[in-house]
Amino acid sequence: MRKIQIAVGILTLTLASFGVAQGTTSSKTTGEHYSQSQLKKMASDAHTPQQFSALANYYGNQQQTYLQKAAAEKLEWVRRSQYTTSISARYPRPVDSARNLYEYYAYKASEAGALSDKYHQLAQPATPARTQ
Repeated sequence: MRKIQIAVGILTLTLASFGVAQGTTSSKTTGEHYSQSQLKKMASDAHTPQQFSALANYYGNQQQTYLQKAAAEKLEWVRRSQYTTSISARYPRPVDSARNLYEYYAYKASEAGALSDKYHQLAQPATPARTQ
């Protein structure tokens, strides 16, 4: 009986470590997941249009992700608002939580969109000024 428990424990640890290894490999190969310190370093080191374009694409993808999450929370907010509760209900009600999440995701989407626009403009090569 003890041998079976040890074998199950070893198998569980092996499968768990395999799953972690797969997760880290896929996120590194796509290059879509950066930490805050990596983003700060990329932004401070960016000097070429390609570097600015990479930042713009990252923030554009973040904006799309947040917009999708906001749309899902908007639907949940509408669904939850159909169920009315009494005035003595405790705060936060489920409808309040859905509304707060919707507002958070909408704010993060606008923030990412502004950063994406900024880096898209920086990625454009400077046009020479016309002299008259």
